[in-house]
Amino acid sequence: MPTNSFFQNFVLGDGNIQEYIHPYLIKPSDSSVSLCYPSLSVSSHSIHQVFTPDLTISSSTSTPSHHVISSFSDLSVTLDFPASNFTFFLVRGSPYVTAFLSQHASFSITSIHKISSFSSKASPNKYTLQLDNGQKWLIYTSSPTIFSFSFDMKLTFSNISSYEAPVMVRIAVMPDSSSENEAVLDRYSSCYPLSGDALFTKPYCVEYKWQKNGLGNLLMLAHPLHLQLLSKDEGNVTVLKHFKYRSIDGGLVGVVGDSWMLEAEHVPVTWHSTRGVNQDYYDEIKQALCRDVRALCSSKIATTTFFCYGKWIAKAARLAMIAEEVGFLDLISLVKKFLKETIQPWLDGTFEGNGFLYEKQWGGLITKQDADSSGAETGFAFYDIHHVQLGHFVYGIAVLAKIDPNWGKKYRSEAYSVMEDFMNLGGKDSKSKNTRLRCFDMFMLHSWDSGLEERTDGRDQTDSGEAVSAYYSAALMGLAYNDANLVAIGSTLAALEIHAAQMWCHLKMDDSKCSDEFTKENRLMGILWSNKRESMTWLAPLAWKEHRLGNHVLPILPITEFLFSNVGFVKEVVEWTLPCLNRDGVEEKWKWLVYAMEGIYDNEDALKKIMELTSFDDDEGNSLSNLLWWLHSRRGHGDHHQDSCN
Repeated sequence: MPTNSFFQNFVLGDGNIQEYIHPYLIKPSDSSVSLCYPSLSVSSHSIHQVFTPDLTISSSTSTPSHHVISSFSDLSVTLDFPASNFTFFLVRGSPYVTAFLSQHASFSITSIHKISSFSSKASPNKYTLQLDNGQKWLIYTSSPTIFSFSFDMKLTFSNISSYEAPVMVRIAVMPDSSSENEAVLDRYSSCYPLSGDALFTKPYCVEYKWQKNGLGNLLMLAHPLHLQLLSKDEGNVTVLKHFKYRSIDGGLVGVVGDSWMLEAEHVPVTWHSTRGVNQDYYDEIKQALCRDVRALCSSKIATTTFFCYGKWIAKAARLAMIAEEVGFLDLISLVKKFLKETIQPWLDGTFEGNGFLYEKQWGGLITKQDADSSGAETGFAFYDIHHVQLGHFVYGIAVLAKIDPNWGKKYRSEAYSVMEDFMNLGGKDSKSKNTRLRCFDMFMLHSWDSGLEERTDGRDQTDSGEAVSAYYSAALMGLAYNDANLVAIGSTLAALEIHAAQMWCHLKMDDSKCSDEFTKENRLMGILWSNKRESMTWLAPLAWKEHRLGNHVLPILPITEFLFSNVGFVKEVVEWTLPCLNRDGVEEKWKWLVYAMEGIYDNEDALKKIMELTSFDDDEGNSLSNLLWWLHSRRGHGDHHQDSCN
């Protein structure tokens, strides 16, 4: 069952908290659904969409009829009101809300605003509702209906069709007063989507396909990232550049077509840096590796908490990959022994003090600590950030399977169980095209962190860096196991996370995607909600900008250079963050993080600052070896040589 879906509020508690289904906020309750075309409330620290029940569609039956989810897909959810014979097909990006009204059933429309005028037109079966807040709503029906308009501002429709088929009702707000836009809505009102799927048809591509009924072509809305990725070779869609709806995600633009192909930039998923480490600095990295591996092997992981434990495993795995890249092969066997001793007990169920359990209600992994005390594992039992927390483990497993194929073969089934908790591939080596993912949103094209929690602002994401890392790690597992399907899907999701982070979390000074007031104060998003933008983070005050940087960067991996490929923007972020490091009490882990980013454009200065620090190991899974690898892989190339550690 979905645990981080775009309609999660509909299946938690009473199911009556609104969700943002572009372009409307939609709030179900007993026997009714309220629609809102939201306005934006803006300050320097937040932007959110204000919910107002602009229209409420209610059953006219006297029997209360709580909604049920009768079906759902990547791009849609179907709300049924069984006692009212009323069904809503809520498809993401549809400018119309579509409902089916059974024979002899009826419904009413009310508004929190005064209805200033109402008119009807026989062909097509169209009704126009003008509200005193300036909104104009259009209502289309597939066959004639009886309607009445009472003095208490209630508009009632009754299905008088002589056929057994239900009447299709479509409701759309006019995005502005343009007659051209009304003509567009008229033209495409007879073709309606019932559901929509997102398919992985080839690497770095996602295909949207809608199941539709009615006549003519399908009109949907694309957000800015859709438009950026919409295939230039796509000849079967037409973009209506002047047909726009407002949204917290930027302008939603009309696209006509029954299917779309979205194509992400190819991001190479490799074990090592893509440009290679400058070989003049191999000795410096090897000396750091000796110290880091010796420290690693001389101590035990002090925590049994799964999230922190996974970061230690990922840290060790990074040391093995850095050693491999710089030809320091003697160290790999030491790291391999450490990884076996720390990973294997989790996979065979012998880890003392914790371990994995399968939770049957929602169908996923939790830990023993969570079962004993929910919340012990940073919300893991509530399916919060499963991709992030499991991603560190998956990285360690992938590296161990690479450097010890026999171990990898023995534990393949367990390894896939961990990965598939958030990838949901449908079983080992599944070739299923229609992959449903636990955390990844196939419409927004990035992951959500929050799971089974009712939130008025919908789902949220804070850790875009760790989200990229999770899918990168899944792709590496595919490489280790020679699973081309897993490599393709993991690489595609990592690339899409990068695109989404750059679109919605990286705020360049000249950006227009957020308000000027918000952009002026922020280079990085604090919390990205489906219905809100915030400067703050969960664990730090506004002034601690370095924490925001950490959320969007860590962990530092070969794929990080693609996440922060815009050097000019990196310079903006570093200059925005550096003054915060003068604050009393700033930990050194935040300093090396900022200096590591500075190393993208000023390598020498960054290296000098980092070498003046005294601490590089922390609960974020970093090491001096990883920092030196990062900085020296920003440089040129030299001759290869191999060494050993005494």
